[in-house]
Amino acid sequence: MTDGYGIEFDTSAAKAMKSLQRADQVRIAKAILALATDPRPKGCTKLSGSISAYRIRIGVYRVVYLIDDAIRIITITRIGHRREVYR
Repeated sequence: MTDGYGIEFDTSAAKAMKSLQRADQVRIAKAILALATDPRPKGCTKLSGSISAYRIRIGVYRVVYLIDDAIRIITITRIGHRREVYR
């Protein structure tokens, strides 16, 4: 990939994605794929306490991810409901 970023999932994020309902999986997958072309979209928030952690909102769900600009990789670390994702 010369244009965009690669996307990787942590094991816990992949399990969380599989446990969601199919309609939510589709919405979240579209948002994650969009990160490959724009890793810092409008509405993303940089998380305090970390150098490269960001989150995006998809309805009541949150996707927390790390950006490594040097090797152009986005690592999805957490996916979950807004009340549980930050615990």
